[in-house]
Amino acid sequence: MITLNFYPSGFRCLCLILAGFSALAAEVPWRLRTALDLPEWADVGLEQRLRYESLGNNFRTGHPGSDQALALRTSLLGQIKTEPVGLLAEVLDSRQYLSDSGSAIDTTQVNAVDLLQAHVRWKAGPLFSGGQHRIQVGRETLDLGNRRLVARNAYRNTINSFTGVDWLWTSDSDASIRSVAFLPVRRLPEDAPSLLDNQITADTQSFGQQFYGVYATSCRLGLDARVEAYWLGLFEDTDPSRRHRRLHTTGSRLFRDAKPGQWDFEAEASLQRGSSRSETGLSTDLDHTAWLLQSGAGYTWAALGTPRLGVRVDQASGDRNPNDGQNQRFDTLFGARRFELGATGLYGAIARANLRSPEIRASIRPTKTLETTLSNRWIWLESPFDAFTAAGVQDSSGLSGSYVGQQLEARIRWDILPGNCRLETGVATLFKGSFLQNAPNANPNGDTLYAWVECTVTF
Repeated sequence: MITLNFYPSGFRCLCLILAGFSALAAEVPWRLRTALDLPEWADVGLEQRLRYESLGNNFRTGHPGSDQALALRTSLLGQIKTEPVGLLAEVLDSRQYLSDSGSAIDTTQVNAVDLLQAHVRWKAGPLFSGGQHRIQVGRETLDLGNRRLVARNAYRNTINSFTGVDWLWTSDSDASIRSVAFLPVRRLPEDAPSLLDNQITADTQSFGQQFYGVYATSCRLGLDARVEAYWLGLFEDTDPSRRHRRLHTTGSRLFRDAKPGQWDFEAEASLQRGSSRSETGLSTDLDHTAWLLQSGAGYTWAALGTPRLGVRVDQASGDRNPNDGQNQRFDTLFGARRFELGATGLYGAIARANLRSPEIRASIRPTKTLETTLSNRWIWLESPFDAFTAAGVQDSSGLSGSYVGQQLEARIRWDILPGNCRLETGVATLFKGSFLQNAPNANPNGDTLYAWVECTVTF
């Protein structure tokens, strides 16, 4: 595996790389496959991201202090693009430095040197119907819909992957049906000491956790809108490290993409039924009935910088009574949060569970290489008896109220060498409301401040 190791002299190494390629900044980005003079049917790519994160006044229960991390993510991808059969493999190395025994570290931050993808792809034209078929067998990553329930993580340092079969049919009118049968990959190791040491252990999967899904997307309808409908099934055994989830999630989504000079909109609703356990290690199965609602709209001006202003409301059910033998907390499965609910990494304050949260967001691109975003979000609990899940803070009596607080986030992205090097920096503040101030196990500290700066190099 090709990797750039950022130890004490690591930042100087990055600067040398940028200096070496600054003269190559051109209309066509520099690519590793070009330098290796590969044939048209072969490709190889390397990406490395270095991010420094700082978290002050941690909001998580049991972690009252501050935290910091230097997160590194290196991806080496190679593929054979022959038709109708092709191959793809990707190795991912996700590490952290500067964290200590007081850090809330887990497998979303560290997964040192493992096989993220390795699959065979077969493409075919019309078989029993029109359109095109594509079948992939092996280990892969995937995005479904708007990535709320299944996603290839972008901001997070590690990435979800799955082993199994993935079939996609696309019609001549651009409608599609995607069906998957997967064993989710379990990232190893899982204990904090091993993660702090960036220990290398092969990831695994087993029939003890199975994931199935069918996702359908319509062709373009009136107003250039589309409709998606889906069913997702997650089934787990009684392994004490799991919550014995046996969940059926059905839903639909109506959306219109953002374009200059027009309104965009989106609405999604999901219903989740089945059984689950409230925590790992327990032996009692609870009836599970939960829901997710999302709605939003925005307008993008056909003007310099294509500014956009949008509003949205995110809602997810919470458990109404911890003692009634039922679980009403929504489970977001394998979804991503950063694109919608704010930065994750060391921060990740908001999750799609027990949530009522309106947001207003503005963005603009002053130049072709610069993008800025500002968002303001208010946070309430859907049920005051359930936890603010990302923090682990709960008042089962409901006496601490439901107002969690307000999140303000600003972000700047600069494509220093378009297609080869991007710099991003930002800050997020969680102004704590009455719930985070008064709940019995809330941290007795001030408002949370999170800041990051990252550089991504792509070849």
